[in-house]
Amino acid sequence: MGRAAVGSHAIRSVFFFAAICILLFSHNALSFYLPGVAPEDFQKGDLLNVKVNKLTSIKTQLPYSYYSLPFCRPNTIVDSRENLGEVLRGDRIENSAYVFRMREPQLCNVVCRLVLDAKTAKEFKDKIEDEYRVNMILDNLPLVVPIPRSEQEGPPIYQLGFHVGLRGQYAGSKDEKYFLHNHLSFTVKYHKDELTDSARIVGFEVTPYSVKHEYDGEWNENTRLTTCDPHAKSIVVSSNSPQEVEDKQEIIFTYDIAYQVCIAGE
Repeated sequence: MGRAAVGSHAIRSVFFFAAICILLFSHNALSFYLPGVAPEDFQKGDLLNVKVNKLTSIKTQLPYSYYSLPFCRPNTIVDSRENLGEVLRGDRIENSAYVFRMREPQLCNVVCRLVLDAKTAKEFKDKIEDEYRVNMILDNLPLVVPIPRSEQEGPPIYQLGFHVGLRGQYAGSKDEKYFLHNHLSFTVKYHKDELTDSARIVGFEVTPYSVKHEYDGEWNENTRLTTCDPHAKSIVVSSNSPQEVEDKQEIIFTYDIAYQVCIAGE
């Protein structure tokens, strides 16, 4: 699963886009790097810049900025496009509120808490209805969702980005509801240099969940969730109690990070 170069010279846009599509949708090419962008080496504990990209939908073909929805925000939003490839594709890449440190796993980090009103609930519902996906980037690698397959079918396939949410019904009800993916379980895959102990990121994956988080007492910055707790090593493994999107609903955004070393050539 090494990075395959898309090109090293000035490229006509048509060839650039064709190469990107081939790389992204081949199951053997999870990672790649863009023209003029070399992968970085990271030491344990180094800060990793997690970036957000535009929201996209194959249903509407109309992209939106990530922050057009009321997702958690950093103190200052910064345009983070760094290379020609990102400009050519019309990406809108910005910094995020997610904090990663190389090879330091984390459980149930709280990003922010949000109480929906009628307007923000409708904004989320509209994007869920139109099947919008959230796109993110780590060290110039796109975030992908692995879709497992049977041994006979072969290795997993990968989809770019994760859905904002989904529609469904509670058991025993025919009323359709909207649910938000508010917990993200990230996996950062890397190759390790045994001589220098440095690491190079080769994959960025996520499994999204919809979770109605719970806690005791009044909310404050030190509140511990009962639905997932790093102290008790309690983690989110399903969407059995999903987070509904409605006016006055409280939403708590959380995430986990796992790191997985890959053998060179995988």
